Amino acid sequence: MGFFKTLFGGKIDTPEEKKEKDEARDLEVLISDGIRAMRTRHPEHAVKCFRHALEIKDDLQTRDYLAQALIQNDELRPAIEQLDILAEAQPDNVDIPILKARVAFLLEDYNAMVAACEQGLLIDKDNAEVTLLYGRAAVGQGDDANAVAMFSKTILLNNEALDAYLFRGQAFLRQGDVEGAADDADHLIEIAPQNEDVLLLKAHVLKAQEKTDEAIAIYSQMIDGNPFCAVAYQERAELKRTIGDEKGAEEDLEKLKEFAPAGDGEDMEEKVRQAYRNNNPFGLG
Repeated sequence: MGFFKTLFGGKIDTPEEKKEKDEARDLEVLISDGIRAMRTRHPEHAVKCFRHALEIKDDLQTRDYLAQALIQNDELRPAIEQLDILAEAQPDNVDIPILKARVAFLLEDYNAMVAACEQGLLIDKDNAEVTLLYGRAAVGQGDDANAVAMFSKTILLNNEALDAYLFRGQAFLRQGDVEGAADDADHLIEIAPQNEDVLLLKAHVLKAQEKTDEAIAIYSQMIDGNPFCAVAYQERAELKRTIGDEKGAEEDLEKLKEFAPAGDGEDMEEKVRQAYRNNNPFGLG
């Protein structure tokens, strides 16, 4: 037997060795299939692949893939469970609490979001992405004072963090600090004069300053740029009514009905406002 093994250059694997090779092959196939499924937007299949892979071998990279697939598949709580495992294994990796905070934001779990941000700040106290997310968590908790502090810190760390100016301007307005909101709005207007969210903040500032005609002009500018901008029609109609322009207000409200499903008109204002609050206009946070 030894002669033939040497002659043909072969080596007969033990059962243990064969099992290891089979598992390694299966693992490679499962991970490749899972990654392909994520890329082709089939997250449910990706989740199955990565879970099966973890049954074969517990590996941090595979858990990372599984967390991503779970998020893509809108399984957010299970995704946080995977991120908790990763955070315990890699306590100095700030990207993990950042992702946890983002997932918690999607869940509207602002307490969990704060906890993730605090964990991130312990790793990197000067991380502008963490402070921005912390500010958003504070907004979700109704704590505008802390939100302003966090957005201000974000701006100190990165003065190009345009979202921080926008969110701080909104928080200033809710606090009644019209001057602070005006400064942030004017700063953003210089950088992104056509951005709908910037224009909306500016309109809100003008409204708070009782500059009704100027606010109406901003809403008109928004509509010129986007004829389907529901929030601009809604709020312009409100202002037109305050100055006695009932015809103009009705025209705007009629236009607004075109964007609302039948029987849903009463909820339209809240929906457009909620969409505005949840928006990430500059792709951050």
